[in-house]
Amino acid sequence: MANTYEIYAIRHAVNEGRTRSQNFIHDPDPMAPLTMDFYCWALKGPDGWIIVDTGMDPVKGAAHQVVMNPVDGWRALGIEPEAVTTVILTHAHYDHMGFVDALPFATFLMQAEEMAYVTGPLMEHAVFRYAYHADEIAGLVTLLHEGRLHLHGREHEVADGLTLHWVGGHTAGQEVLRVRTERGWCVLASDALHYYEELEKGIPFAVVHSLPDMINAHQTIRDLADSDDHILPAHDPLIRALYPSVSDTLEGKILRLDVAPTK
Repeated sequence: MANTYEIYAIRHAVNEGRTRSQNFIHDPDPMAPLTMDFYCWALKGPDGWIIVDTGMDPVKGAAHQVVMNPVDGWRALGIEPEAVTTVILTHAHYDHMGFVDALPFATFLMQAEEMAYVTGPLMEHAVFRYAYHADEIAGLVTLLHEGRLHLHGREHEVADGLTLHWVGGHTAGQEVLRVRTERGWCVLASDALHYYEELEKGIPFAVVHSLPDMINAHQTIRDLADSDDHILPAHDPLIRALYPSVSDTLEGKILRLDVAPTK
């Protein structure tokens, strides 16, 4: 029988003060507000839990309002950080790397191209260093030398029903996840899509390594998903309107994403 996964999103922070010009290139209404939510994710499969990204250190993310500590989110789902064995890092920006050290026995998976990028010559330029922090990159090097970081190629099968796919664009090693669920193949797009609007209008996000790769990623994501309703962006507040919270006490904090979205 084919493996299926449940997908949970932990909303760990929000920034209600962003404008469209901070999110999109050449936006026609640049000063209009556009809230950004910050998520990390957990997948529940037949062999246990897999963590996807680890949220944001609140000190590094001081411009944003904390909603829920990711570690508290994991525990609310019944996940003990010490028991986690597999963590997927979709890229190495600070809002996805904040609680790596809270998972002391996990093996981390990341695109080899992301590691080459964050330790390579482009990091001499501030425009490419944006959203990376040197101590977190040094932590990845330490994990690599400890044998706890696997740098995989552009296509990687984690397990039956869960594959990782390079798309680039936002960063050199940005990847997306193709996840088999009870309702079909979903794509957890991470920062390959911050907002649904990028996919719907074919527009780029403002933080970009390669504009062609960023736009080409939209079609790759569509090809991997069963439909546009199976695509899950990383920062869109519409997620809260489309998908249910796991309980009343965790309203707007932990959402279930493998179910059909509300229309």
